Amino acid sequence: MASRKLSDLDPAVRDKCISHLRLCRTAGIDVLVTCTWRSNEEQASLYARGRTVLGTIVTNARPGESNHNVMKDDLPAARAYDVVPLRDGKPVWDADDPLWERIGKLGEEVGMRWAGRWIRFKEFPHFEV
Repeated sequence: MASRKLSDLDPAVRDKCISHLRLCRTAGIDVLVTCTWRSNEEQASLYARGRTVLGTIVTNARPGESNHNVMKDDLPAARAYDVVPLRDGKPVWDADDPLWERIGKLGEEVGMRWAGRWIRFKEFPHFEV
């Protein structure tokens, strides 16, 4: 199972993530971190969705290509994290919900790159350096 621990982020990314979460909280947006680090095996499973396994494509990153897969000194050091906004304690996955744009802008304010702006394949939950 993928990690949700902020301690599994690269220290610089962890600091930005914490700042991002604080800005969201200040803006009245409840946000849940859904993924920090994930193994290459987990990445392979996600990459297979919509390709060799039934489902919708959720990533274009193969194992080892994702900023979620980064290791340093044999320890997780992810350079990306995923979030989902919560409304009344429930995740809001609808990409058309205006919460996503607000969360994206706040992530960009702290220096993260928001995958909701990507042209070819938008990943609204994803932030990376």
